[in-house]
Amino acid sequence: MEVQAYAKLNLSLDILGKRPDGYHELRMVMQSISLADTLTLTEHGGEGLRVRANLHFLPTGERNLAAAAALRFWEARGQEPEDLDIAIEKRIPVCAGMAGGSSDAAAVLRALNARAGEPFSPLELAKIGERVGSDVPYCVLGGTALAEGRGEILTPLPPLPACWVVVCKPDFPVSTPELFAQADRVKLRCRPDTRGLLAALEAGDLGGVARRMYNVFEDVMPPRLHARVAEIKNELIQRGALGACMSGSGPTAFGLFDREGAAEEARAALRERCRDTFLCRTV
Repeated sequence: MEVQAYAKLNLSLDILGKRPDGYHELRMVMQSISLADTLTLTEHGGEGLRVRANLHFLPTGERNLAAAAALRFWEARGQEPEDLDIAIEKRIPVCAGMAGGSSDAAAVLRALNARAGEPFSPLELAKIGERVGSDVPYCVLGGTALAEGRGEILTPLPPLPACWVVVCKPDFPVSTPELFAQADRVKLRCRPDTRGLLAALEAGDLGGVARRMYNVFEDVMPPRLHARVAEIKNELIQRGALGACMSGSGPTAFGLFDREGAAEEARAALRERCRDTFLCRTV
């Protein structure tokens, strides 16, 4: 069985505070895009569960979220693990703020559920995904959604009007724990206009959505890294994006375009500096 694992973007990301359990209370508007990994699930004889990928540094076994998702699915059904090979063709950049690993896990859950005759509803499948990772429930359902709590409390939203998306990941790492720690230490200066963003989605107003995109992690990045993300966002805007934002804990930045030609020109220009630059559509 072959299944696609779609990347996610944050149209907004707000940190409301730290919870007693050590996690952070979040409010985010999420969107699926056409950039996707391809997973192929194949039964094989007597070798247990194994994961292979076209990137040699990805973990195998249960340390890979795709394998962990398979194990949680079988646990939920009360059955022993099967002999299964999961081959992952990665296209979503790793450590990019686009939920690549969580998307792979969600794709495994959907594939195994379909293979078993769909014993779980999508919401039940998302609940299983909670045990794998905070972004997995959203990735199970996909589309446009408001995510709250740790990211597992989901409210489907009117879809983002169809548009082109240019995604650009600069070549430097960002530590998510360090960004959360910094957010705990400072007073966040700006917040997303989540209410206005939801109203724009309800009205089908692409420009209104684009103008309200914001990610509070941008405020707590190290200045040098923040400057590089800001440079990408500025180029996207200069080349016709209706709005630009960073996704997740970064460093990926993206812009929304209503004209394919402008989006392709922006992709080509940014691709000269950043290898991981893509032209996508919303899903």
